[in-house]
Amino acid sequence: MRFLEGVEASIYRRDPRRPGQQFMVRSRPYSRSSERPTRNEQYRSGKALRARIPRSSHATWTPARDRPDPIEQLVATDGFRVPRLVPIRYGRMSLSPLAFLRGAAVVMARDLATTPRTGLRVQLGGDAHLSNFGIFGTPERNEVFDQNDFDETLPGPWEWDIKRLAASLVVASRANGFGRAHGRRASLRAIRSYREAMNSFAFRGYLEIWYSHLDPKRIARQGARQERRVIGRYARKARIHTSLHVFPRLARRVGGEFRIRDEPPLIVHFPNAVEEQLSHSLFERYLATLPEEKRMLLARYRVVDVAQKVVGVGSVGTRCAIVLLEGDGDTDDPLFLQVKEALPSALEPYAGASEFSNHGQRVIVGQHLIQQASDSFLGWGSIGPRDFYVRQLRDWKFTRDPGLMGPKAMIGHGELCGAALARAHARTGDPAAISGYLGTKDTFDQAITQFAEAYADQTERDYAELLGAIQKGRIAARRES
Repeated sequence: MRFLEGVEASIYRRDPRRPGQQFMVRSRPYSRSSERPTRNEQYRSGKALRARIPRSSHATWTPARDRPDPIEQLVATDGFRVPRLVPIRYGRMSLSPLAFLRGAAVVMARDLATTPRTGLRVQLGGDAHLSNFGIFGTPERNEVFDQNDFDETLPGPWEWDIKRLAASLVVASRANGFGRAHGRRASLRAIRSYREAMNSFAFRGYLEIWYSHLDPKRIARQGARQERRVIGRYARKARIHTSLHVFPRLARRVGGEFRIRDEPPLIVHFPNAVEEQLSHSLFERYLATLPEEKRMLLARYRVVDVAQKVVGVGSVGTRCAIVLLEGDGDTDDPLFLQVKEALPSALEPYAGASEFSNHGQRVIVGQHLIQQASDSFLGWGSIGPRDFYVRQLRDWKFTRDPGLMGPKAMIGHGELCGAALARAHARTGDPAAISGYLGTKDTFDQAITQFAEAYADQTERDYAELLGAIQKGRIAARRES
């Protein structure tokens, strides 16, 4: 695996007492530098874990006898959501087993907590299915391949991210009609990619790991001709996904002012002035969490309009909005920011509570820890008990639709996801210990793939339960035209 070039395994965080400041270092848990294990010692400690937690033990998936009804688990989260949007959530989840898996992070989180774990922890993406990886632009206008959704991010067992990725590849392969053999192959290749990338990080400098990234152009040069064309096409699509590109579709001129277009029920303006005013208050609190230079930049824009907007699958029903800002009136200089409500991570009951009191801050800090380069406008705020984070709506972001992937493209995408996941875990965990546990043979790959196949069967059973609940009227679902 030669996708990777070039961050420190020490963990960074924002100082909650100084929210506008940059990262500060959290020291490692060693009292003196002389007591810090060497890389060889870390590698051997990881290898020794195999005796206590055999790699083959990860192959097992058997539902616990007291496993809760998955539909009840989903319904239990509806209380956090806007009631009129909940049927859209279930409508989207009813489209396929993969859509169900995407929206059922709370279900899989509990299931993962019953599986073996080594005790090695990293900053988890928390929702590492194949649709949460893609191409996006860095602030320096370079293209990278990385994770792009962090709503569930939290420190936790590194194995959980791997298992969710592998399961999603098997589910997606089956949903696309590629067959069980393809799903197994896609999972094996992704886990092999993770293992080989982690092995390459095991003895590299922490700064080298920190600055490593997946360059789509370099990847394309190393791939087959068909894959080069695919990556080139998606990179070009990412470059045109900007606020300026989406502006004509999302906005129109009304009485001399630009306004966001209403597209009920997915995009609607706030029903009363109080809610709209609260959104402006949130925006002011968000600005206070940005570095000084970003506040200066945003000061050149003025807020033109705010509207609620439905996003994603698992996020449907949470309080989300888009903010339209405009630069000088005589130039085409729009900027869309997206505001997303941040709920507690689905992993918290099993991995431990977040150290951050604001879940928007939890998401943003996790994103900075995992990504090689993050959105320039990431920040957070709150309104009463509700936490939010803010990012650009469009900024060179593009994710492949798994339903449109061919068999080879899905395997290639899975390999990239595995490499990106390894880079993220190496940044925030102990790459030598994880590498020592993984080893150089495919024992772990085979075990995780066996788990993924069994969990794909479980997902299909849970999906069938959702369809049955909808048919019986237990769940209200609304499919969009």
